[in-house]
Amino acid sequence: MNAWLRVFLPFAAAYFLSYFLRNANAVIAPDLERELSISSSSLGLLTSTYLLAFAAAQLPLGVALDRFGPRRVESALLLVAATGCGLFATGTSLTQLTIGRALVGLGVSACLMASFKVFSQWFDAGRQAAINAAILAAGALGALSASMPLSWAVPFLGWRTVFALLALACAAAAVGIWNTPEKAAGRDGEPLRTQLIALGGVLRSRQFWRFAPLSTLTIGGFMAIQGLWAVPWLMNFGGLDRGAAALHLLLAGVGMLVGFLGLAFGLGPLSQRGVPPERVLQAGLALGLPATLLIVLGIGPTPVLWWILGVAFSTSNLAYALLQRHFPVALAGRVNTALNLMVFLGAFSIQWGFGALVDALQAGGLPLRSAFQASFAILLVLQVAGWGWYARPGPGRMGRQPR
Repeated sequence: MNAWLRVFLPFAAAYFLSYFLRNANAVIAPDLERELSISSSSLGLLTSTYLLAFAAAQLPLGVALDRFGPRRVESALLLVAATGCGLFATGTSLTQLTIGRALVGLGVSACLMASFKVFSQWFDAGRQAAINAAILAAGALGALSASMPLSWAVPFLGWRTVFALLALACAAAAVGIWNTPEKAAGRDGEPLRTQLIALGGVLRSRQFWRFAPLSTLTIGGFMAIQGLWAVPWLMNFGGLDRGAAALHLLLAGVGMLVGFLGLAFGLGPLSQRGVPPERVLQAGLALGLPATLLIVLGIGPTPVLWWILGVAFSTSNLAYALLQRHFPVALAGRVNTALNLMVFLGAFSIQWGFGALVDALQAGGLPLRSAFQASFAILLVLQVAGWGWYARPGPGRMGRQPR
């Protein structure tokens, strides 16, 4: 319990902030478009620079986490996030806000991976999937807070004041992480060249490339939509106002929270009953892809479908723990950040590309509603392809437990 309180809670608070910052632009998107007079493509680029900076940090971050430890790395980076929030709050041009958004992405790039690393040090391997799910539940709370609660706060405080407060919160989180206890990883002093060779081995492994396309398109795709395009989609395709659209985003966050809590408390009992985590991942995908299809077609109760998407997204994050099982604990930072690199490259490409495609389709003569629908449909096709790659027959594939 002492480790839970002193280690888990500070890292959970930081990941809460990371997820809140990732999704905040979805709610303030109409304000940014109006105040800056920008197109969908420019809005997508502005928001997705968070994801690009986040992705660019992942491989060096993995080496740093294994070499210097999660406490030092994350507390330093959270100060960068605080600086980015401050710049975003005070910026008056697209360039200034883009730089601020990129600094935020860089600053929170360690929040989840540092958590995974520190948990691999403090908790035994049998509890990794459940503990990872618990930290992801903290992120789901951040997503919830960045939906309707944020949509209520913005008219009263203004989005700039919200980001000024977030700057203070990031600085406070940095202090909290710095004061957590530290446990040596055992191989943190290995030569840098050896660390890089081991990282290369991770990137060349068959198991890594089994999970990478699936995670890039499902986790990254959901993040891209949830982090920016969900509210514009619901407003332009579904005809909802911002409050109703934010409610759908809230329901997706509730689905995430329910899913992560279910994983945190249910994976152990399920495993004892012969249902391994990989089966749970497969079930989530079997649930999420049809729900996405119905959303694209505009069929069915949309609040329920967005809730289902949140649940399905939570199960897809089991890929991190499942991949980690194939490598030593000393490589945990590099394994998780390598997969996270692929996820965030996918999220960046999808988030920016979605807006660019909407603009291009409109320029080609499609109405805005149809342009949104076609863009979402293309994403779904890519996700189905990622599922097919993951499920194709081969050694260590479907139905077999990773060793």
